[in-house]
Amino acid sequence: MYSGKIVIPKQVYIELSNPRVNYLKGLKNQVDRLISAGNARVVEIRTGTREYSLYLKLTRYPDPGFSFIGKGEAAAISLAKERGGILASNNLRDIKAYVEKYQLLHMTTGDILSEALARGLITEEQGNSIWGNMLSKKRKLGFATFSDFLDSRSMLASRDSEELER
Repeated sequence: MYSGKIVIPKQVYIELSNPRVNYLKGLKNQVDRLISAGNARVVEIRTGTREYSLYLKLTRYPDPGFSFIGKGEAAAISLAKERGGILASNNLRDIKAYVEKYQLLHMTTGDILSEALARGLITEEQGNSIWGNMLSKKRKLGFATFSDFLDSRSMLASRDSEELER
């Protein structure tokens, strides 16, 4: 769906390359395949750029009331903000305040699977399988199944529609 548009910060790629974390090996292999096929690219944040200034701020000198965040999250936020991209992350605990502060477009696994479902690229059953595999690898997705995620979005949409009618 996003062929050629996926940017992986070098800091994230380095985190994926940690040989001491077993569950990352499969993910890194998938990322390497995307890169080899030209569907994704690794981007380094260069010293002296706006991206670098924001990266340092997020990892070392956060504004009052904001927390330090990890290098991968900070790099992704910096690149998304300065290049007008969309931040793809399930790590809401660490990034939510920054997504709001910088008014970033943000997508989670649920959003991506929902788009794939809407485009007819996957079935709900396949989405549930992907979701289950991610949960088995200790990913935090917020819902027990993809179907539960879809149901929650459906309930929100219904509530929003009712509020608009009032």
